[in-house]
Amino acid sequence: MRIAIGGFQHESHSFAPLPTGWREFLHPGGFPGLQRPATLVETMRPTSVPCAGAIEVLEATGATIVPLTWCFANPAGPVTAEAFERIAALLVAALSDALEAGPLDGIYLELHGAMVAVGFDDAEGELLRRVRAVVGPDLPLTVSLDPHANKTRQMVALSDALVPYRTYPHVDMKPAGAQATRLLLERIRRGRQGMPPWARAFAEIDFLIPLTMQCTLVPPMSLVLEERARLEALHGCAELAFCFGFPYADFPGCGVAIAGYAETQEAADAAVGGLKAYLDAHEPDFAGGVAPAAEGVAQAIVLARGASKPVVMADTQDNPGGGGHGDTTGLLAELIRQDAQGAVLGLINDAESAAACHAAGVGATLSLSLGGRSDGAPLAVTAVVEALTDGRFTGTGPMSKGNPVDLGPTALIRVSSGVRVIVVTRKMQALDQSLFTHIGVDPAAQNILALKSSVHFRAHFQPIAKAVTVVAAPGPVVADPAVLPFTNLRPGLRLRPGANR
Repeated sequence: MRIAIGGFQHESHSFAPLPTGWREFLHPGGFPGLQRPATLVETMRPTSVPCAGAIEVLEATGATIVPLTWCFANPAGPVTAEAFERIAALLVAALSDALEAGPLDGIYLELHGAMVAVGFDDAEGELLRRVRAVVGPDLPLTVSLDPHANKTRQMVALSDALVPYRTYPHVDMKPAGAQATRLLLERIRRGRQGMPPWARAFAEIDFLIPLTMQCTLVPPMSLVLEERARLEALHGCAELAFCFGFPYADFPGCGVAIAGYAETQEAADAAVGGLKAYLDAHEPDFAGGVAPAAEGVAQAIVLARGASKPVVMADTQDNPGGGGHGDTTGLLAELIRQDAQGAVLGLINDAESAAACHAAGVGATLSLSLGGRSDGAPLAVTAVVEALTDGRFTGTGPMSKGNPVDLGPTALIRVSSGVRVIVVTRKMQALDQSLFTHIGVDPAAQNILALKSSVHFRAHFQPIAKAVTVVAAPGPVVADPAVLPFTNLRPGLRLRPGANR
């Protein structure tokens, strides 16, 4: 059995300040760079990403893995036309080469589901269209998705099953890839026995869910996942695919969506209809807000007094995992202004400042115009260089274990009596303690940890925290998507849960 595998992952923020180009896929922080067929399997096998799960399942079954292309870039603005065309061409060309070598029995693809490219708002739908144009409509094809996918009808129509991760923080990326691959093998078996593809149903939800309300560790989202599992079992679905949506993409397919796959159309319709009804009935539960930075810092300082564990603050609006550049300084300025003690902020993405620190050396004092490359608002600081690294290490936490990280030249600097900052050359969301430990900072020993993240930080940092607070400082990943200047959303979509009902 010959199974082709590949991936093309990007989460695109229509209003983020910087586009995502070819180079961002070559050198992403926190994940491997672009992989071609010769290196894909060996590079991806030890990682935590979905392709690793697919490789594990296929190797266990004795299938021949036919590698295509795999790549990832950190969330940012839409993918440039050049990058999309080059990567899509690489993947399709590898697929053509695979077909030249012999028949394929199926294809597994690791996609995100919220990629917007210049010229293609539904970029994954376009990629699947190109794949189908090469292999035809009948070759079994399954896809794993990030649950932040803006899942579209085209994506459902062009694949046999879409399998999103169940968790946010995404601690089940590898299992999702494994599940999508198991469904692929089942689809192949069914076809050989003359059985038809699964019946499919699809529904969109008419309100956006703010990113900070999508965490599956707590209600309301944890309860939705319980209901999803119940309905999947009740109706005998092969998969009941629930995607939370990425509420920063300005196109008609933006938002929450459900796809169901079952033996009969009636079962698929019932499962999807049941989950839609549950979400509609609980819409008000998804309304929520975050604290302003000044309020959050003041609260953190009080909570940290005499505490044996750190207070963790999430700088959600500059989350590099949602399209932020990881370089705004609003929260940092507030920590300095309020004279927070024992605080470490991770990370500020500023290649120029990192280079200056490396040139100056450990122990040097220098003036920096820190951060602010994306919004034109850097912070003037006097910095003492405490440690330097090359930014290369391996992730250790639930989301990143085994993933190679390359942040480029990195510095730990002190910018006030109580505040330190980790400055990096390439952005990465602060979702793993190794970001701190690799430069000599023990996260558990700090009073305050300020993290550029919205939810993913909870997987590795919440267990060591006395308290967690999510704050709003300047940045493009706004806590309330309704403030964005959307022009292309579908009619009737509510930008805030419960608004205008």
